[in-house]
Amino acid sequence: MAALVEALRAAGCVFAEEEAELLTAAARDEGHLAELLARRVAGEPLEVVVGWAEFCGLRMEVGEGVFVPRRRSEFLAQQAVAQAGPGAVVVDLCCGVGALGAAVASRVPGVELHAADIDAGALVYARRNVAPYGGRVHEGDLYAALPGSLRGRVDVLVVNAPYVPTGEIAFLPAEARDHEPPVSLDGGPDGVAVHRRVGAEAARWLAPGGHLLIETSARQSPLTASALTSGGLAVRAVTSDEFGTTVLIGSV
Repeated sequence: MAALVEALRAAGCVFAEEEAELLTAAARDEGHLAELLARRVAGEPLEVVVGWAEFCGLRMEVGEGVFVPRRRSEFLAQQAVAQAGPGAVVVDLCCGVGALGAAVASRVPGVELHAADIDAGALVYARRNVAPYGGRVHEGDLYAALPGSLRGRVDVLVVNAPYVPTGEIAFLPAEARDHEPPVSLDGGPDGVAVHRRVGAEAARWLAPGGHLLIETSARQSPLTASALTSGGLAVRAVTSDEFGTTVLIGSV
């Protein structure tokens, strides 16, 4: 274990001891452990190397070439849970591996869960992650992925769309920049291009009294709010110092 920790520290892993334990637990044998270590030292995200990411106390399956759920998005999940009553129709749009939808469904009884994304690779994992909650997965570009029967029925529309401005992607940590798909990161010139598309159609899909919840940054919050109000939603912002994030809640 000491040699493993030393190798991880030399590679710049701040939490080398914890990572060593996770790699050891994920390894089938010594040869496999050496393979996992080599991948981690080469810069692959730890979650991808071990095959899962913790999110809201759940293990979400992940793999190469997918967006790894971030801890900051747990705040978005918490806000969505607060808006979702028993039996709610919940849509996780831009779902990635389905972490948000799974987190909501795990905490709210009887949810009718739908998850949608344009990234077919991510949906391989989303199907596994939402399966315990009876979730249905749809592939396509935003609302075009959803069955028409959901129009006007969605109680909670939870969205973690990309919001990194295109020009800032080059400055992201290497784990994101080099290992996650651009479609999950690139939010257009000002970071809110996808937010505008989400806001423009949200009201048509929300049920009376329904809510759209979308993660953004404090800097981009006014732009995201404008995108939602332009779509006819009443908007309020909630922030978390603990998670370092901002969530906008739009209501019809």
